[in-house]
Amino acid sequence: MRRRATSGPTLRHRARRRLGAPAVALGVVAALGAAPSAATAAAGADGAERPRIKVSEGETQPIFSRADAIFQTVHVETTVDSDGDGVRDRVEMRLLRPKETDAGLRVPTIIEPSPYWSGGNPIENHDVDIDDGEGDAVLSARDAGRGLGGLEAGGEAPAFPGIYDNFFLPRGYAVADVDSIGTGGSTGCPTSGGRNETLGVKAAVDWLNGRARGWDPAGAPVTARSWSTGSVAMIGQSYNGTLPQAVATTGVPGLKTIVPIAAISSWYDYYRANGGVVAPGTFQGEDLDVLAKFVYTRADREICKQTIADLEAGQDRITGDYSPLWDERNYLNAVENVRASVFAVHGVNDWNVKTKHFAQWWRALAKYDVPRKLWLHQAAHATPFRWRAEEWLRQLHHWFDHWLYDIRNGITREPMVDVERAPGAWERHGDWPEPGTRTVALRLNAAAGAAPGGQPGELATTPRPGAAQAFVDQKTRTADELADNWTAADPNRLVYLTPALTRPIRVNGTPEVSVRAALDGRSPFLTALLVDYGTDTRPTGALRSTGESFCYGAGVTGDTGCTTRTTHVTATAPFKIVTRGWIDVRNRHDPARTEPITPGTMYSFRWDMQPNDYVFKAGHRIGVVVLSTDFDYTLRYPAGTKVEVQPGISEVRLPVARLG
Repeated sequence: MRRRATSGPTLRHRARRRLGAPAVALGVVAALGAAPSAATAAAGADGAERPRIKVSEGETQPIFSRADAIFQTVHVETTVDSDGDGVRDRVEMRLLRPKETDAGLRVPTIIEPSPYWSGGNPIENHDVDIDDGEGDAVLSARDAGRGLGGLEAGGEAPAFPGIYDNFFLPRGYAVADVDSIGTGGSTGCPTSGGRNETLGVKAAVDWLNGRARGWDPAGAPVTARSWSTGSVAMIGQSYNGTLPQAVATTGVPGLKTIVPIAAISSWYDYYRANGGVVAPGTFQGEDLDVLAKFVYTRADREICKQTIADLEAGQDRITGDYSPLWDERNYLNAVENVRASVFAVHGVNDWNVKTKHFAQWWRALAKYDVPRKLWLHQAAHATPFRWRAEEWLRQLHHWFDHWLYDIRNGITREPMVDVERAPGAWERHGDWPEPGTRTVALRLNAAAGAAPGGQPGELATTPRPGAAQAFVDQKTRTADELADNWTAADPNRLVYLTPALTRPIRVNGTPEVSVRAALDGRSPFLTALLVDYGTDTRPTGALRSTGESFCYGAGVTGDTGCTTRTTHVTATAPFKIVTRGWIDVRNRHDPARTEPITPGTMYSFRWDMQPNDYVFKAGHRIGVVVLSTDFDYTLRYPAGTKVEVQPGISEVRLPVARLG
C-alpha cells in the first residue's frame, strides 16, 4: 500500500519554531543595525576585536572579499557503508568562506549538493519498444555541470560553480559544494535517491554543527567549530534540488531552509505513473539504474557494480508497480519531520521533473504547517535567475538573511506565491492552488448529429449517453500529431471539445480523468491530454540568450561574476498540450498491484494529469484527447490495441479558479 504524507500525526507543535529560530548573537546584533562595518565588533574573550557582518536596510551587505576567501576540501564521515567495504562512506565537500572567519567571524553555510560535479558517463538507455530486439542506445545526456579538478589553497580563491559564491560570500556566508555518495571525491555507491544518498548529504550539515568527523585531503582531522554558526541552507536544481528535500525530511538540526528548484519529491513519480513505466521528458528509456551508472564517477569503478545491478533488477520495468524500493525514495513519507523552511521553484512547462513533484510536496508542507514560498514560471527545466535575476536575487537574499541570520526584513509577510502568467508577466498570490478554486466536471460526450463516429466529441457539464466510441492504438505517432487536426475524426484517438469560451478560464491544480473503457490488445496504457485549441503565441518552455550581459556578484579569475540574460522562446501554433496523464489499466485499483483485465470488457479508470496553472483565453476551446501509447513517455507495445470509450459517463474534472 502506498504510504502518503497524509498519514501520520496531524498538525502539532509547528507554531513554536521558525520565526523565532535560534540565531547566533552576531546575527541578532547585526539585525538591529549595530554593526556599521566588518571590523567594529566588541572584543572577544581574548581581547581581540572580531569582525562582523554589516546589515543595512534589512540586508547583509557585500563587505567581504571573494578573491581573498579561504578554500577548503573536507572529507566528511557519514553513518552508512553503502559499498560494503567495512568503512563508513565519506562525502567530499569543497567550501569557500570569508577570510575573516579565521579572525573570529562566524557565518552560516549555503550548500549545493550534487552527483554531477565530476561529470557523467556515456550510458545506454533501456529499449522502450517491447517487441523490438534492438536497443535504442540513446546516451543519457544530462547536464553534468563541471568538475572542480585539482584546486589548491593559496593566492586568489579559485573559481566555483554557480552564482552563490559571487553573491553571498561577500555578504557573510560560506558556500559549499558536496559530491553525493558514489560520485566525484566521495565513496559509497550511487543509488538514485536511496537512503544512503540522503544520509551522505546530511553528514555535511552534521559536520558544520560538530556532530560528524571530517579530514582534509592529507588526512588531518578538521572541524568547523571556529567559524560555523551551524545554520545551513541547501539549494539546487533537479537532482541538486532533490537532495536538499530528502535531507530536510530527516529533520537534521541546523538545516534552516532549503530552496529546491525543479526537484523530485518521489522517484516513482519521476520514472513511473499510476502503475506504468513512464519516462521523464527527453529521457525516454532512462531509469534508476541508468542514472546511477551515469553519475558513478568515484575513483573505484568496480565496487558498486553489484549494487547497481541489484537496482536494475529491483526497479521492475515489466509491471511498473510501486514497491518498497520506490517507497524508500518517496520523500512525502517523512514530510512531518521537515524542520526547515522551503522556497520551491518549478516550471509549468517542465516535462523532465514533472509538475506533480512540486504540487504534492507543496500540499504536504501545508499539512504540516511548514513555512514555505513558491515560484511557478513559464520555462521548462530551468531556474528563473537569468530572466528575472534582480527579483530572484532580492527574494532569495532576503530569504537566506531571514532564516540564517534572523534578520527581520519582511520576506515572510510578502505574498507566498509568484506565478509567471506569460513571458515576463508575473502575478503574486496568497497560496496555490488559488483559495476558492472549485472542481468543474465536464462530460466526454459524443457529437450530436451525423459526425462520423460522433467525432470530434463535445465537452459539456451535462451528460449525453451514447454508443461506445473506438480507436486503435498506433504507437508510432506522437501526442502532438494525435492532438492535431482536431476538427476531424482520427482512427488512432478520440477528441472532445468545449464550444468557444465566452470568457477566460484559469485552471490551477491537478486535473483528473475518469473514463469508462475497454481495451483489447497488448498495450495497457490509457493517456489523456488536456489541450488548448486556439491559435496563439505561447512560451515553449525553451530559453534563448538576449545577448545582454549583466553582473550579479564579485568575480575572480575564471569566474567574472557575470552572465548573459535569457528570454523565453515562443511559438505561434493552433493548439498547445497544456498537461497530460497516464495509467496502466492493470493498476486501476492500486499502483502497487497489477490485476489483469478481460479483453473487451468495460472497466472504470480514474487517473490524474500533471498539475498546472494555465489560462484558457476567451474564444479558445478546451479539449481532451484520449489515446493509448504516448510515444515520448510510455513503453511502446505493438500497435493494434483497440480501445472503446463510453461517452457521457466519462469525464474530466478541472480545478477552476476565479480570475481577477
